Amino acid sequence: MSVPRIPAQRTVVVVGHGMVGHRFVEALRSRDTENQWQIVVLGEEPRAAYDRVALSSYVGVWDPSTLALPGNEYAGDELVDLRLGVRADSIDRGAGKVFTSDGDAIAYDAVVLATGSYAFVPPVPGHDRPECFVYRTIEDLDGIRAAAQGAGPGAVGVVVGGGLLGLEAANALRLMGVTPHVVEFAPRLMPVQVDQGGGAILEKLVTDLGLHVHTGVGTAAIESAEDGAGVRVSLSDESVIDASLVVFSAGIRPRDQLAREAGLEVGARGGVITDLGLTTSDPNIYAIGEVAAVEGTCYGLVAPGYSTAEVVADRLLGGSGEFPGADLSTKLKLLGVDVASFGDAHATSEGALSVVLHDAAKGTYAKLVVSDDASTLLGGVLVGDASQYAALRPLVGRPLPAEPAALISPAGAELGADALPDDAQICSCNNVSKGSICGAIAEGACDVPAIKSCTSAGTSCGGCVPMLKKLLEQSGVAMSTALCEHFEQSRAELFEIVQVTGIRTFSGLIAQYGKGSGCDICKPTVASILASTASEHILDGEQAALQDTNDHFLANLQKNGTYSVVPRMPGGEVTAEQLITIGQIAKEFDLYLKVTGGQRIDMFGARVEQLPLIWQRLVDAGMESGHAYGKSLRTVKSCVGSTWCRYGQQDSVAMAVLLEKRYRGLRSPHKLKLAVSGCARECAEARGKDVGVIATENGWNLYVGGNGGLTPKHAVLLAGDLDDDTLIRYIDRYLMFYIRTADRLQRTAPWQESLDGGIEHVRNVVCQDSLGIAEDLEAAMARHVAGYKDEWAAVLEDPEKLSRFVSFVNAPEEADPTISFDNSGERKVPVLLGIPEIPVTH
Repeated sequence: MSVPRIPAQRTVVVVGHGMVGHRFVEALRSRDTENQWQIVVLGEEPRAAYDRVALSSYVGVWDPSTLALPGNEYAGDELVDLRLGVRADSIDRGAGKVFTSDGDAIAYDAVVLATGSYAFVPPVPGHDRPECFVYRTIEDLDGIRAAAQGAGPGAVGVVVGGGLLGLEAANALRLMGVTPHVVEFAPRLMPVQVDQGGGAILEKLVTDLGLHVHTGVGTAAIESAEDGAGVRVSLSDESVIDASLVVFSAGIRPRDQLAREAGLEVGARGGVITDLGLTTSDPNIYAIGEVAAVEGTCYGLVAPGYSTAEVVADRLLGGSGEFPGADLSTKLKLLGVDVASFGDAHATSEGALSVVLHDAAKGTYAKLVVSDDASTLLGGVLVGDASQYAALRPLVGRPLPAEPAALISPAGAELGADALPDDAQICSCNNVSKGSICGAIAEGACDVPAIKSCTSAGTSCGGCVPMLKKLLEQSGVAMSTALCEHFEQSRAELFEIVQVTGIRTFSGLIAQYGKGSGCDICKPTVASILASTASEHILDGEQAALQDTNDHFLANLQKNGTYSVVPRMPGGEVTAEQLITIGQIAKEFDLYLKVTGGQRIDMFGARVEQLPLIWQRLVDAGMESGHAYGKSLRTVKSCVGSTWCRYGQQDSVAMAVLLEKRYRGLRSPHKLKLAVSGCARECAEARGKDVGVIATENGWNLYVGGNGGLTPKHAVLLAGDLDDDTLIRYIDRYLMFYIRTADRLQRTAPWQESLDGGIEHVRNVVCQDSLGIAEDLEAAMARHVAGYKDEWAAVLEDPEKLSRFVSFVNAPEEADPTISFDNSGERKVPVLLGIPEIPVTH
């Protein structure tokens, strides 16, 4: 294939189309205003450049397009010839040609080697077995996924390597339903990034999440299992792990074979030797990214790779750019655990001192490395909580604004953006300084997206985004509270608009107060507001089109496209007849049963067309929707209270039933969970709920703002020794105040913390009526209680609503043939057949 060339035009061949190769093309095209260079890009993989750093996010979505880098196909740019699935086989330096796997010979004026690296597989006996994989590309993950599905329930996977990629691979296995074992030869996980103390906390945190960690041992051999299914992995301490698959993630090596065969100078440990201008031993050939050994050193991070790409783009246009050095700082979240390291994290500098805060109870570890006089920051490690990373990393090599211990202590100094000088690097991925960001803000960049567009800060790993927000606040820019691009108002403002105007449709609201046609943010939010302010059915008229997947079918969508059915059991109470009905339904429809943490029974595996048949049986048995699918009240958990328990001080079951029946169907910004304990022994775990009630000798103590999830919060005491009527009145006010003023998908704990005055403000509003709205809040709850009707009962009475419960609109009698289950083990489990999962907001 030949490319038309302008007479004065030169050709550069880019070998490799990964993240760095793509960055080079973007940099050259944006700077080459005179169109001096024709670019030919050879991409060995079958798809254009994608975000390999975010490879783990592919798991569960299984859609490669979600990883695609913006503009990676160079549509409409005649000066970029992208050839996918084409490999560079050799370089004839004398003739000035690159020979490709499809038989072409491309004449070049310059070559840019962006071949990256490959996953290192140690020479362990058995490493080449079909059960062994590496974790490097989308195709690798597809292969691991197929092996995991073939292994079935209870599968075990071994990950060789406990570094960054190893833990990401382990998390991927976990998300695929495989129990991961991580084998790391070093004495701790992530030995390059964290020290011994940080590694200990990290190991505890990931072990609590279900990983099995083996540190200080190597992999000795991989052999066939005795039963022929899977493999036996022998470790150097003579222990054995029976597994279904093995994933090697033991590091990377530069892909320098093409350069070696072309006679270019390579390093003793691999990589193409370059000078600071990224020029190889051939002045017409450059190397960038992981394959480049800049003055003998290879860098395996994307940020220095981007720097090399920028330098070569400058050099090809006559500049004299040089590699500025590499910031090897890292901030990431592994299995929900924050890990960050920056600067001299291991205190190797002469005279370096370490200041450590190790809180085993909270699962956090923070270390600052400082100069011998404790005045200059040299580096640090953060595990469990990396919220200070964005402020601390730019201070490396600079005087500390406060005592080191105060900077990492929860009760210590708050490190603001004003502590950083203008030349401090805020975005290490794209080498953007504080001064550049503040300059963009001064020129009109008034939010984070605008700063990203102007400066590229925050467009790669995103670790600097919190600091971008701080810089906006420091510059006096008011942070936008807009719900989305279609509504300038916040959720709370839209709630008030709906209440005051009486608008009852999304189209009416967006026509008067918004713009455009809406999105998957504002539509469900407005649907929730409409449901919170009236008792109309969520599937009536236009509202039906606003709901997310779960509310659309009044059931929770599961991994394989089936749904779960959860009938309400107020306070955990259920009759024998209702239990028998549930058992009969499960047997007839072949459903998997599980008792939930909210004291009810979940039935898994129902196809969409089966939902009305199942619910008809449940409604006939006197049961209602449990709203497990909605942003609404889920359950009110209770102990047996004074009725049965010898320690009980009040009838917790009766109170739980009363509360659950009162607030059932109440739509809110996020899910709501309540609990009632009959005494201070707290068997219902009320202080872990949004609203928790605990019996006392004199009545009830009311706790609010407890949440589980990623950042658990204990509820705090709102009022004590309340009688029944006062308790219910306060809960009415609290819930309606939350529903009116919280942001989209904001749970009660962060909502309380975000209010000026926090819990004291809530107490004044709810208990003292400081805003004079108590009567209005109580009236709103009374309207909800009076207007409640079971959603599923209403569906069963309405043929139009029933018509939506089909797998195929054009074949309503047909069942979805892609849905299947594995019943070979003790538990029925869904089988995934390669269909992309539909993202659901929980």
